[in-house]
Amino acid sequence: MNAHGGEDRGYVFSQTPGGAPIKSWTKDVPVEEQAWNQVQNVARLPFVHKHVAVMPDVHWGIGATVGSVIPTSGAIVPAAVGVDIGCGMMAVRTSLTACDLPDDLGGLRAEIERRVPHGRTPGRRRDEGSWEEPPVDLAEAWRPLQDGLDAIVSQAPKLTRPARRAQLHLGTLGTGNHFIEICLDEEDSVWAMLHSGSRGIGNAIGRFYIERAKEDMRRYFINLPDKDLAYLVEGTTHFRDYVRAVSWAQKFAFANREAMMNRVLGALRSVVRSFERTEEAVNCHHNYVAREDHFKKSVWVTRKGAVRAREGDLGIVPGSMGARSYIVRGKGNKDSFHSCSHGAGRVMSRGDARRSFTLANHRDATAGVECRKDEGVIDETPGAYKDIDAVMAAQTSLVDVVHTLKQVVCVKG
Repeated sequence: MNAHGGEDRGYVFSQTPGGAPIKSWTKDVPVEEQAWNQVQNVARLPFVHKHVAVMPDVHWGIGATVGSVIPTSGAIVPAAVGVDIGCGMMAVRTSLTACDLPDDLGGLRAEIERRVPHGRTPGRRRDEGSWEEPPVDLAEAWRPLQDGLDAIVSQAPKLTRPARRAQLHLGTLGTGNHFIEICLDEEDSVWAMLHSGSRGIGNAIGRFYIERAKEDMRRYFINLPDKDLAYLVEGTTHFRDYVRAVSWAQKFAFANREAMMNRVLGALRSVVRSFERTEEAVNCHHNYVAREDHFKKSVWVTRKGAVRAREGDLGIVPGSMGARSYIVRGKGNKDSFHSCSHGAGRVMSRGDARRSFTLANHRDATAGVECRKDEGVIDETPGAYKDIDAVMAAQTSLVDVVHTLKQVVCVKG
């Protein structure tokens, strides 16, 4: 890494041979060589605007590096947005305090798991991670989304099959690093927090347009350092259709988190006394693309594992199953394209985590948290992630901490 300058502004400046500069907020945070090489490949794309911004939770990803902010003019890289389009976080502070929670939190966890489909059961007659029939409230929440999906499918008939199941995924969690938590803040106020995205339909849309971009590269004989950096050119039919589809998937993801939050709060009400949902709430994407103005130009900004952090914007930076999470307020740092990290970031792959940690390690790391402590979640154990405190220290020029949260209940997909 040929790095210099920018330290007084919180970032390290690196010049990419044959490409745009890179500004990285990674002081005292490990960055794997594979991830850095990937960032440089992105920076060499001819349509990058000004520079690429790298967040402290950076790690290798498919296509583009997780924890990167990619401003582009005249093109979008679908694989940089990824297949979990609109993935993000939601958090709500309640009027409850720690003393209102039961001593045994197992019942609360079980009630959340009962009310929110989670996980996946492939090969069975019915997937436990989706609804068999959508509840009435979710059928109503789906209505504003139906016409938009119909328009997408009319331009991409191959999406017909996943589109039929899309409604059954509204209000469901998914798998992997998606989670629901009950947390306490620095004043012992109770928060509900969750992490999920656009589920199966977003995955299908992402994969479909990643393939369309690769087709375009082959058609026009465009060679790239990484085939997953295939892009769609503004003004083309594929670009127009992708922007419409990705915008819809982001709306679905936002609605999905709202729907789940209502059910999580319902679970909480069934276990503890009556309470109010306060106005202190955040619902933000961290895998998405949007049209924004930066450095006096309107560009497409892809945040691949990054949160928008304009001045005053509230965001969420989660830790791992056993670590703190943070509600943050953006400082509007122009060099980061008004962005911050989306979490701690993985320090090793899922396979490496399963090989490196034992059940005893996982139980020790999640002591005091009502959560799964079985082999199915070893790849999500806290040791598989970077130190969240180091990540937060590296981005003090991007955000201020508003609340510090510590989970007491964690539901994993």
